[in-house]
Amino acid sequence: MSVHESVLDAVGDTPLFRLNRITEGLPAAVYVKVEFANPGGSVKDRAALAMVREAERLGDLRPGGVIVEGTSGNTGVGLAMVAAQRGYRTIVVTPDTIAREKVALLRAYGAQVVQTSGKVPRDHPDHVNNMARRIAEETPGGWHANQYDNPANPRIHELTTGPEIWEQTGGRVTHLVAGVGTGGTISGTGRYLKQHGVTVIGADPATSVYSGGDGSPYFVESIGHYLHPASSVDVWPTAYDQGVLDRFERIPDRESLMVARRLAREEGLLVGGSAGTAVAAALRVAAELGPEHLVVAILPDSGRNYLSKYFDDDWMTHLGFLDAPQGPFVRDVVPQRGLAVAHAGHTVAAVLDAHPEGLVAVVVARESDAPTRSAPEVLGVVEAAQLRTLVAADPARAGDDVATHAGPAPALVGAGENLVDARARLDGDGPVLVLVDGRAITLVARDVLEQASATSG
Repeated sequence: MSVHESVLDAVGDTPLFRLNRITEGLPAAVYVKVEFANPGGSVKDRAALAMVREAERLGDLRPGGVIVEGTSGNTGVGLAMVAAQRGYRTIVVTPDTIAREKVALLRAYGAQVVQTSGKVPRDHPDHVNNMARRIAEETPGGWHANQYDNPANPRIHELTTGPEIWEQTGGRVTHLVAGVGTGGTISGTGRYLKQHGVTVIGADPATSVYSGGDGSPYFVESIGHYLHPASSVDVWPTAYDQGVLDRFERIPDRESLMVARRLAREEGLLVGGSAGTAVAAALRVAAELGPEHLVVAILPDSGRNYLSKYFDDDWMTHLGFLDAPQGPFVRDVVPQRGLAVAHAGHTVAAVLDAHPEGLVAVVVARESDAPTRSAPEVLGVVEAAQLRTLVAADPARAGDDVATHAGPAPALVGAGENLVDARARLDGDGPVLVLVDGRAITLVARDVLEQASATSG
């Protein structure tokens, strides 16, 4: 049995497991590198420890110093664990969209957590990375870890994760599948394995910019690249070496989350959504290969970080990823498609020309021809009749930005929610946005649900 002088000596050397039930019928073997076996619970322990050690070597982080980082959670946990063992303080800036379990973990390790909006442009002062940099500059002894651009991040995976996979598979690995967040894991691991002829595949959310998506929000945390439409420039991490990847597999949220749930119930592996993305991509890759191939997917973290999200049936149902146990369902009484959309910045006159009747969702100004919109990007709702009344009273208002006349963001219901339960859950009397897989498919007046649920009741 292993005995270590400190918790930090247990970082790395994570096990490799073969998948058995979820891969039934696939000729190629699929193995998973379970990075949640690291003492801090994620693959980011490797980068956290490496970045701190390098900062200490360079003199950037001195005794009594303060580690500051912007993160979606896992790197912050790793840094807080290292800081606790080495006697530093930690300040972690996180977006307000991350699972509450991650915030609780950070605080459990003694980190000071600063939350900021996850919906601001990259160049906004309140963006996670900009705020972290500013806090580090203003804090005596502060050091900004900057995982996105820190070369120690990919380097540690080239030195450890890649060689571990090669040794664990006896040199039989032919394909590596991993997500791209900062890019450190896939860049470093892939760089090492490509020297041995391994094909490197990125597993990416379908709307992530990395693989050619429109940059709109998705619900899998700690992976991909969201692009706020008001960003003046799209900044990619320098830790991400695009040249390492051979190709991408683009995975929709539903596929990622369902695979994550299957891994718990069919393989006994409780993993996060990004691990679901990686395994979903690995299953696709394995389906194209013969028995002589061996696919390895990297699983970044544990599902214990997401019990309030991906493993909560109510959360999944409210966002349209699951159906309630029994109907009647919301989708039984609302149109299945037909979302009238106006971009913030459009004039009232333009909106009335395009949508002379009914309810119109006002969304962020993103170039997209998708028939649905990610729920977080629906800013509010306007009613065509009210806009016509406005213009009739004052024709000059036809040139107003329609967003200035939008009501608050609408309530959300899943298309597969039980109709009566959904109506009982809703407060107020505003319109309702109906979701499938976290994306709005239609917008209805609340009385449509009220009347239907009354009839069903």
